[in-house]
Amino acid sequence: MQVTQTKAEGLSHSYDIVVPAKELSQRLDAKIAEVQPQVTLKGFRPGKVPTAHIKRMFGKSMMGEIVESTMTEASEKALTENKIKPAGQPHFHMENEAEDVIAGKADLAFHMHVDIMPTFTPVDPAKLSIERPIAKVADEEIEKSLSNLAESQKTYEDKSAKSKAVDGDAVIIDFVGSVDGVEFEGGAAEDSQVVIGAGQFIPGFEEQLVGVKTGDETVLKVTFPTEYHAPDLAGKQAEFAVTVKAVQKPVATTIDDDFAKKLGMDSLEALREAIVKSLDSEHKAQSRNRAKRRLLDALDAEHDFDLPANMVDAEFNAIWQQIEADVKAGNVDDEDKDKSEDELKTEYRNIAMRRVRLGLVLAEIGQDANIGVAAEELARAVNAEAMRYPGQEKQIAEYFQKNAEAQARLRAPIFEEKVVDYILELAKVKDVEVSRDELYADDEAPGAAPKKKAAAKKKAPAKKAAAKKPAAKKAPAKAAAKKPAAKKAPAKKAAAKKPAAKK
Repeated sequence: MQVTQTKAEGLSHSYDIVVPAKELSQRLDAKIAEVQPQVTLKGFRPGKVPTAHIKRMFGKSMMGEIVESTMTEASEKALTENKIKPAGQPHFHMENEAEDVIAGKADLAFHMHVDIMPTFTPVDPAKLSIERPIAKVADEEIEKSLSNLAESQKTYEDKSAKSKAVDGDAVIIDFVGSVDGVEFEGGAAEDSQVVIGAGQFIPGFEEQLVGVKTGDETVLKVTFPTEYHAPDLAGKQAEFAVTVKAVQKPVATTIDDDFAKKLGMDSLEALREAIVKSLDSEHKAQSRNRAKRRLLDALDAEHDFDLPANMVDAEFNAIWQQIEADVKAGNVDDEDKDKSEDELKTEYRNIAMRRVRLGLVLAEIGQDANIGVAAEELARAVNAEAMRYPGQEKQIAEYFQKNAEAQARLRAPIFEEKVVDYILELAKVKDVEVSRDELYADDEAPGAAPKKKAAAKKKAPAKKAAAKKPAAKKAPAKAAAKKPAAKKAPAKKAAAKKPAAKK
């Protein structure tokens, strides 16, 4: 076996590797001798099949396996002897025809290209200085949360028979929908409660109920949105024959101990304490997120080294694939709409480079600190992922258990967060008190990565084909038209409701 380095420019290395046909033949003979005692063929006693006959029958397939294993062995030898830490899998190019090599007519000669990991010294975390914004839970936040809870628990009572419905009232109706005089599936409901102004139904439906009285019969004319999820209704004009069975007014909710007890709390004070605890937890999580972002900005500013081209290309291709999908779906950031494709590619390649650079820096710091992901941490992540698919927990868990690449995708964010926490413990972190609005405001600190939605997201492991949920059966129009809600609404109420908003 002969290994010759042909290129060593920066992080790009290439080698020419030659394994003589004679050596391959010797390996084949050794393999045949190894398996001969176990070979059983009709017409021969077990273990007595001649080597020439085995070679004639199985030599081609056995040589194919030998060529494959030899290439792996040769590439590993080249990397080991040259003390190379590869950045991804090497790329191979055969110099001779594979059939000739397998037939023993030509040497196994191939070219190997590999990008290597950069060598750099990461910054000492103790030398980093960042500010961490923090916010106390303000009284107005508590009151707003209480008001929101009271609003969600709102009840209604009947108004007088002659009272007209106004914005905010609830109207109990029966309705039948039709398009071009033909009733459509899911377009009818009885005793459906419509809260005027709640925005639960398609545009124009609720507004036309203003002024109706108990016992009224009317026809509402609406147009389904062009992006409506049911293709047979999207953009269509429809009529709903409506019978008003009751008009109800909202009953103000008194925020007191009884209200708190309805929510499962001992008292109003206990409810307040629970709200404070929840808000404080949210604020701390946001503070940590902002600190992490500033930490990543600081790390990016402290490091400048060559990056493996294949890693940058892979990261960019993943980002660009998402960008193309967003463009196709019409989900383009306002800041991107007027830019050319070349301008966008330049911006997103810079984002890909930042991601790769920071990934390498965090990995190096984590390795130096002996940070790892424990088996129980990975197990919790697998369990959390499986719980996202009710009824398929076992299949999802088995997928991750058997798929090392899938496990790596779950392990990576856990490792990253542990390294970030480690750095934050050592760095000089100054807490700066800010308002709640400032804490949650979008900030673009100098050097920060653009917060473009496609660049900020990372693919969820479950999106891999093997981990996907089976497609749900198509629901009838009335079910498909529902707007997400905390509580499942009766199917009969769903006919005219808006489709779920995109996440």
